[in-house]
Amino acid sequence: MDFMPERLEAARKKLGLTRAEAARLLNMSAMGYGRYERGERTPSFQTAQFIAEKFGVSYEYLSGAKKTSTPDRIVVTKKEDPDLFALVKGLKAADEKAFNKVIAFYNKTIG
Repeated sequence: MDFMPERLEAARKKLGLTRAEAARLLNMSAMGYGRYERGERTPSFQTAQFIAEKFGVSYEYLSGAKKTSTPDRIVVTKKEDPDLFALVKGLKAADEKAFNKVIAFYNKTIG
């Protein structure tokens, strides 16, 4: 895997995090995280995916395959955001009519 440390640093800075804060968010040592950002070490595919998820960017951005950082997926956990989790779960189970109503509401008020 190609990994672009400068993009990792850019993603961290966009979130307004220090290296130490980023390391805590990722549940790793500051030294270990710093090695990734300095290009001294390359994260495994799984670790790079995890970092991308936590930083709100795509793996493809961190690996240099895409120029934009917009993620292709967002993970919502029940523990971190129970209301959003319930909404997404309900929408997945909803019939097409109910789903379309929610999307129309979103587009009218937020989108």
